[in-house]
Amino acid sequence: RAAAVLAHDAAAYARTGTGTGFGNLSAIPLAAWSYRVRGVERSGDTATADVELRYRVQGYDRGPVSAGRTVRLSRDGTAGTWTVDSDRPAKESGQQPWDQGAVEVVRGTHSLVLGVGQSTTALRRFADLADRAVPAVSDAWDGDWSRRVVVVVPRSLEGMAGLLGSPASSYRGIAAVTTGETGGREHAPADRIIVNPDAYGLLGSLGKQVVLTHETTHVATRADTTSATPLWLSEGYADWVGYRGSGRTAAQAAPELADAVAEGRVPARLPTDEDFGFTADADALARAYEGGWLACRMIAEQWDEDRLDAFYRSVGTHDDRAGAVEAALHEVLGTTPDDFTARWRAYLRTRLG
Repeated sequence: RAAAVLAHDAAAYARTGTGTGFGNLSAIPLAAWSYRVRGVERSGDTATADVELRYRVQGYDRGPVSAGRTVRLSRDGTAGTWTVDSDRPAKESGQQPWDQGAVEVVRGTHSLVLGVGQSTTALRRFADLADRAVPAVSDAWDGDWSRRVVVVVPRSLEGMAGLLGSPASSYRGIAAVTTGETGGREHAPADRIIVNPDAYGLLGSLGKQVVLTHETTHVATRADTTSATPLWLSEGYADWVGYRGSGRTAAQAAPELADAVAEGRVPARLPTDEDFGFTADADALARAYEGGWLACRMIAEQWDEDRLDAFYRSVGTHDDRAGAVEAALHEVLGTTPDDFTARWRAYLRTRLG
C-alpha cells in the first residue's frame, strides 16, 4: 500500500483494499511514505491495527511527519488475503489534509501550500505571502533552517481544528498556528503552518503578512525553542520579526496594552505561559502577545538585534525552565530579572503612555 502511494499507482492501491482517499493526496509531492504496525486486535476474519504513518514532503521535510492511524482489515476466508477496509485518524490523532478532501498544491519560491476547499487564486496568495515571509525571517534570524515552509489551508475553522485534533472553540479567532516538535537539539523535521481561514480572512493586508511572518519565525527558531523558553519570548520574538520594518508604532501594534497603560494599569510582570492560553479572555490574550513583543522590541532597541537573537538561543540551551531566563539575562544582557522587568515597565510607559 505504501509503495502504491509513492508510485501514484491507483490500481495497485485499490488491490490492497479500499481506494477511498487515494485521489485526495495524489497531488502532494511525497519523498517517503511508510507504515509501522504498533498493535493488532483480531477477531476471526477481521482485525483492527494501530498504525503509525510516517511521510515526508519532497524538498521540504528534513524528517518525517508522524501520525497515528486506525486501520480496519478483513479477509475473504481463512486462505484469503487481508485487505484494508478503512484507514482513519487514530482516536488521539488529528486528521491529515487528505482526510478532509482533495488536496490542491500550489508551489511558491520558498513555500508549498496545501489547500482543501480553497480556490487556486486564494492558495496562490498564501504562497506569495509565505514567499515574502521567508526572506524577512532569514534577515532577522541567522540560523540553520530550511528557509522553506509548508502552509496548510483547510476549508474552515472546523477543518483547522480537525487537523490539530482539538475542539474548534480552542482556535476561534486564532488566524494560524505552527505545529512541530520543540525541545530537541536537532533541527525540526516537519513543521506545518496551519491557517484558520475564517479568522485569517478578517485581517487586513499588513495583518495577513505579519501572521505568516510570525508563524514562519516559529519554523525558523524551532530548533532553539525548548521547554526552557517562555512563551513571552517565543511569541514575542515571532511578533517582533513579524512587525520588523513595518513602520508600525508600539501603540498601533499593541492597542490593548496601550489602553491598559493609558488607564494606569501597567503590568507588574512579564506575561506567563498561562496568559497565552487560547481559551483566555481575548483582550488578556492580546495583552500577553503585545507584552512579549514589546519586551523583545526593547531588547533590540536598548541592546541590539544580535543580542536579542543570542538571548533567545541562550535561554533555549537550558534543560529546564527554572533559572534559564535569569541565566541568559545575566550572561547575554548583563542584567537581572528584577531590573529587566523594571526596564520593560518603564518602556511600556514611554512607548504607550
